[in-house]
Amino acid sequence: MSVRLRQWKDKKTGKQDEAWVVDVQFQHADGRVERVRKASPVNTRRGAEQYERDLRLALAQGRYGKEVIKEPAPTLAEFEPRYMEHAELHNKPGTVQEKRSVFRTHLVPTFGRHRLDSIRVEEVDVLKLKLKKAGTSIKTINNVVGILHNILVRAAEWKLIPPPERVQYLKRSIGEPEEDFLTFEEADQLVLATSAIWRPLVIVALNTGLRRGELRALQWSDVQMDPGRIVVRRAVYRGQFGTPKGGRTREIPLNQNAKASLRQQRHLRGPFVFCNEDGSYLKSDTCRKVIDSAAKAAGLRVIGWHTLRHTFASHLVMSGVPLAAVQKLLGHASIKTTMRYAHLSPSITLDAVSVLDARTAHRRHMSEEK
Repeated sequence: MSVRLRQWKDKKTGKQDEAWVVDVQFQHADGRVERVRKASPVNTRRGAEQYERDLRLALAQGRYGKEVIKEPAPTLAEFEPRYMEHAELHNKPGTVQEKRSVFRTHLVPTFGRHRLDSIRVEEVDVLKLKLKKAGTSIKTINNVVGILHNILVRAAEWKLIPPPERVQYLKRSIGEPEEDFLTFEEADQLVLATSAIWRPLVIVALNTGLRRGELRALQWSDVQMDPGRIVVRRAVYRGQFGTPKGGRTREIPLNQNAKASLRQQRHLRGPFVFCNEDGSYLKSDTCRKVIDSAAKAAGLRVIGWHTLRHTFASHLVMSGVPLAAVQKLLGHASIKTTMRYAHLSPSITLDAVSVLDARTAHRRHMSEEK
């Protein structure tokens, strides 16, 4: 392709500048050769390559010089309202809140004045390095990068910019701690230290893996004591009820611990299983205070409510439950998410390679019989 990077030094400022330039020669059917040498409107290699293809097509179709001048791409700050309007229609409230926070905290301060078609991978790398030096977790950095990439993809789908360059996500560092979970002993200590009124809530969380919003939205109509299962139909976030994360209902069998706790919890105050005295659903802060108080009383480290969900998954894997079953119980859309617990079950890989021992022994036995 006839694309090259032109660099020069500004005579006034003395600063080094550069631009991607497209140089196209096209021979028409009548033998006439037309040459077009222009700077790419999108100042990246990928943008220039796309611009060259567009120029060649315009020359072939006789449209060059007659094109309608396009409006410049919006800046990230200008694009935010339109993008968030789309997010509110297609994302859950929690995801919308996260995107607003990322815009406000990271993206607008860094790229707010940048036109969407001028945001380069190199600049994204600078942001990642800045966040990493500030002690931001790998997961949070990747969330920021993912949302930025989704913004650019959406703008490209709406024909505002060319397809964006591919971004790279940070990999988890070797030795970086995995998701926090309680040991079997710590889980028992937490249950014993929880006040009697809230103990069923903690026990059900540890034995079902329900998210906090799913527990708060759980209704008695979702609980079937015989044969013993919970149907997760809804979740609540910031006062808004909707489908569970992933948009799908799922069923979770009840073990004896969960059954006994739910029988103990049975009340006539309203439809919600875990509720206030007046029957209203629990606020998120109430659950946070419950877990904070219980962990402190048990002499444990500071933990979050999601730690109970990680504990449920971790204990299952450590007990030999297949990852596919854990994925179904947790409601993960992808097995990749569940794979973060795979290291807790070394026997999975050991059992896999042990199959070869059995086959070797079988072949040896057949050979001896001959």
